[in-house]
Amino acid sequence: MGIDKSKIKTQDEIDEPAPIDQVEERVEAKMKVIEGEAKEHVAHGLQDEELEREAQRLKREGERDLNAANEASKDAS
Repeated sequence: MGIDKSKIKTQDEIDEPAPIDQVEERVEAKMKVIEGEAKEHVAHGLQDEELEREAQRLKREGERDLNAANEASKDAS
């Protein structure tokens, strides 16, 4: 009993992203959220409204990216 190589399909052939690529997107998105939270804490301490707005923007962007990566992961399954 062997493997019939003619029946094997690669991820490239079926246009499926590799699991490592799926994880990388989620990690980058989560890092944006964490960075935004850290900046927000610093902004509160410094009472810097501009930095706080930037932090909130970064958090929202990270959360959107994370949601998109999670949806893409579900769609690929």
